[in-house]
Amino acid sequence: MLQSESFETRENRNVLMYLEKDASRVLMDTYGSVQNGGYRSTVYGDEDEDDLYVNSNNGYSPDCRGNHFSNGTTKIDFVLIWEVKRKKTKKQKARCTYQEMEKEEKDTAKMNMSNKYEKWRNKFVKNLRNAGLLMEKAQPNPCMNSSDTILRKLGIPNIMSEYIPNRPVDYYTCPFRKSKLDKFLGSSNHETYFTNTQRHRIVYEILATTLYGKRKRAEVGIDRLINERIFASAFPLHEGPYELPEYDVPPENLNPRQSLYKYWARWSKWYKYQPLDHIREYFGEKIAIYFAWLGFYTAWLLPAALVGTFVFISGLMSINTNKPAEEICNISNHYLMCPLCDTCNTWNISEICSMAKLGYLFDHSGTVFFSIFMSFWAVTFLEHWKRKNATLAHHWDCMNFEEEEERPRPEFAAVAPMMEQNPVTGVKEPYFPEKDRLSRIFTGSMVIIVMLCVVMIFLVTVIMYRGIISVMMYHTGNTLLMTQAGNIANISSSMVNLILILLMGQLYTSLAEKLTRWEMHRTQTQFDDAFIFKVFVFQFVNFYSSPFYVAFVKGRFVGYPGHYGKLFGMRNEDCGSGGCLIELAQQLFIIMVGKQIISNIEEFVIPKLKAWWQKRKLAIIRGSQICQEPKRWEDDNELIPCEGLFEEYLEMVLQFGFITIFVAAFPLAPLFALLNNWVEIRLDAQKFVCEYRRPVAERAQNIGVWFNILEALSHLSVIINAFLIAFTSEFLPCLLYRYEHNMNLDGYVNFTLAYAPHSYVQSNHTMCRYKAFRDPDGNLTLFYWKLLAIRLGFIIAFEHVVFFILRVIDWMVPDIPESLEAKMKRERYLAKQALADNQDVYLSEVVYPAAQ
Repeated sequence: MLQSESFETRENRNVLMYLEKDASRVLMDTYGSVQNGGYRSTVYGDEDEDDLYVNSNNGYSPDCRGNHFSNGTTKIDFVLIWEVKRKKTKKQKARCTYQEMEKEEKDTAKMNMSNKYEKWRNKFVKNLRNAGLLMEKAQPNPCMNSSDTILRKLGIPNIMSEYIPNRPVDYYTCPFRKSKLDKFLGSSNHETYFTNTQRHRIVYEILATTLYGKRKRAEVGIDRLINERIFASAFPLHEGPYELPEYDVPPENLNPRQSLYKYWARWSKWYKYQPLDHIREYFGEKIAIYFAWLGFYTAWLLPAALVGTFVFISGLMSINTNKPAEEICNISNHYLMCPLCDTCNTWNISEICSMAKLGYLFDHSGTVFFSIFMSFWAVTFLEHWKRKNATLAHHWDCMNFEEEEERPRPEFAAVAPMMEQNPVTGVKEPYFPEKDRLSRIFTGSMVIIVMLCVVMIFLVTVIMYRGIISVMMYHTGNTLLMTQAGNIANISSSMVNLILILLMGQLYTSLAEKLTRWEMHRTQTQFDDAFIFKVFVFQFVNFYSSPFYVAFVKGRFVGYPGHYGKLFGMRNEDCGSGGCLIELAQQLFIIMVGKQIISNIEEFVIPKLKAWWQKRKLAIIRGSQICQEPKRWEDDNELIPCEGLFEEYLEMVLQFGFITIFVAAFPLAPLFALLNNWVEIRLDAQKFVCEYRRPVAERAQNIGVWFNILEALSHLSVIINAFLIAFTSEFLPCLLYRYEHNMNLDGYVNFTLAYAPHSYVQSNHTMCRYKAFRDPDGNLTLFYWKLLAIRLGFIIAFEHVVFFILRVIDWMVPDIPESLEAKMKRERYLAKQALADNQDVYLSEVVYPAAQ
């Protein structure tokens, strides 16, 4: 790994100094950390000289005791320290006024002098090296956590930051070449050159490519052997137990697994930064990027939760200013409402006073603002994640990582009907005709459509259940049950719907996996993408169909007295007394929060049950053996196999949909998501550190296809929220009434209530009112058509304005930070020069600043 040569440190200093006292105990890859302090050591040399070295390990020896170079043996006798002034950015320079020009000239003179000093310093250090002194350059590893930087600038103590020992060190890197082995740091120490994680990744590659039968039948690799049940399992070992010693031990002496448990997986660390570099060192980039994304997403939920909570509280404080609700509560018996069912009686509108007031909490001008805010929040979050992801990918040396020609999946190789030559590698391997695969994919799509129809059938069943419960509650004769019949039916049906959603989700996930296997995808990446797409499409319909129905279908096809619309002999549902938005909020709360609680209980209980069952099976096998202290591999064998990250990503992506698509109806959704994610991070950390066997470390540069799904959801949320505000909320009807009739909304309730048609009254029915913009003959009024035009115009305007601003944000926020681009170019240059065969050419290309 090429050593890093120049960073602006926290104190704006470059330091030639000793290593940390106990840094000699670090026996891991030497990568920098994202959150915490510490020092990164590099072999000193002029940036343009030819003695840059590369390494993947710091070469520390357990016997070293501080005050040594990174090789652990060469002693430090003297320290040289110099300060480097921070350079002004272009933005800072642009802000300078005319009166500051004189000061700028002085600053320029100082900078020229600084360049002169730097040249002298470089020449002095170079001559020291030529004189035979051994030198090594060290500097603090800069913090890349934005919140830590902001808090430090504001002078606010950061309780989230915590020192974690044995911090990985950062180096410039380049592809390994055996012919350039002497250029790599630590290459002389073969025992510690590769870390344990790198070693088990290399061993797995050998295991995955070793032949055990005939190559033409693709009888290759440990994965297929496990699939054929020739081996029961294969996994790398954890680096010791995770339990902390009962006696006091210096933190530097803890093994990597204990460090992760102590500083990350415990519940008491819920408010601390995640040690992402340590996670990456132990589990690999793929798992580390998941936790980096989850932590980043959770941090971004904080402002969304604060704004949503403020909107909800503001509605709570202004609830008594809601003029329509006041009219409903003060009307007494003036408005007799039409029956809610064919066998029901008329009722007074004043009976829904409490629900009318409660509905205001989820349907006021603040919720409109919040839906716009969340549209910008979602896209801005994704844009900044791309920048964060690029920074992490570069920091973890996987920026340009791409899966090379992937091997065929073991299951694919086992059942593929023929062999064909791979056009890339030229090697014959199992082959499945593309035409046959497409036909299977088409057939699988039909199965998906059938399953989606089943979801719709269950939705209709829940709707009918809700209607039956409402009628039953009304006919009890109890005043409380009669007035709350709709709410009771809505809440109970939402719980039934949640149970059906979870059951259908489990059933379909199993079915989707079998379908994807049957489709015969050649590589694991193709298999994963197809599986993710199937499950997400189904779960999207499964989870969101009921909220979509309440938001956009319920109450739209009710009809009017004497001409009610019916389904299977039952009148179509109308929105409850508080409006459709409050019912939508109830649905979202029960489905979203209920799903999160059940998932967290499952993640806490099921791994422990699986671990207990695994230990029980192994105890039966060992029953006749002599009792002795179990070995490390026996302890690890009692752990449960790692189940991957699919379920974790799916849960978070579905949550992202809830807090963006329907946020206009449920401003508290980000708050509940934030609380859940604080728990989720610790549960996932405990699973990987304590419950799971150690997974094979995999490389990755991003979160994969999940990012595309998040982008689609963020754009869909703009459209859905526009329709929610336009057609479900009372925002636009109130706005039009204010403009045409009364700014204070006096008489608004009476205006929204139509009289039952004459034909209905003449058929022995009592004259009653119902909510609609219709005349006494049942025809739609002019106000209705004006309102419809305003609603459609609002949707078009809302979408165009929001999407335009989002495009501006996308254009203004580059995917890769400008500073990172310059750093990447510099590192590529240094890597090329460090491994150049002709060092004389390299020296001739050095350009020194002109003397001042």
